[in-house]
Amino acid sequence: MLHGGPKGYADVVWEVTKYQNKGHKPHIVFSYHSFDGEEGFPGEILVTVRYTLLAENQVTVVMKAKNIGNKATPVNIANHAYWNLGGHQSGDILSEKIQIFASNYTPVDSDLIPTGKIEAVKGTPFDFLKPRVIGSRSRQLPKGYDINYALDGVHGGKIRKAAVLQDERSGIEMELSTNAPGLQFYTGNMIKDVKGKDGFVYKAHAALCLETQWYPDYVNQPDFPQSIVEPRKNYKHVMLYKFSTH
Repeated sequence: MLHGGPKGYADVVWEVTKYQNKGHKPHIVFSYHSFDGEEGFPGEILVTVRYTLLAENQVTVVMKAKNIGNKATPVNIANHAYWNLGGHQSGDILSEKIQIFASNYTPVDSDLIPTGKIEAVKGTPFDFLKPRVIGSRSRQLPKGYDINYALDGVHGGKIRKAAVLQDERSGIEMELSTNAPGLQFYTGNMIKDVKGKDGFVYKAHAALCLETQWYPDYVNQPDFPQSIVEPRKNYKHVMLYKFSTH
């Protein structure tokens, strides 16, 4: 299933349980109580997402879940923010440069379901181990990117660098770090005539997503990293954004 089902967490009402809009670390915490059987998932869990503004142009997103029921359940919460460092009216993101710290990716079939293999990016259009212009391989991937990367340096859930995005027009750079093992790189291929801020209409590739996550379909792929939360156990997913200009 994609995005948690027909009514995933993006389409439910969350409660603001804590916030602080002053001081050095302003933050807000959203909470949601997910019932046993919701969208077909077993287990009753309490979910929180905390957004914190840090010093030096840094933002953290911390997603937690506690299994308060008596059934084990898969938990894989992702942030689906769209980014265009050139500004929302600047056109597409194909001229931006990206570096993804992943030597491998998980290939998919015609329905975008992982095949279960983990293959090297070297020699493929998915190789962004060095910074490259996103649209530099548009002839090989005319529709754009929508693929999960197996991030390097996955050891004990430690936070490490996942990707760096740059826009030479604006001079803005965004660095993303995470404790998750995977990263879904999506170049907004399905965006079509979406009316946005100031009435601007977004087209395909108007923005991109960098969704850190556990690999898609891991419940059916035993060789993939697993995120099955047992009763009374916890899930924690951290994203750290650092912004700078050059």
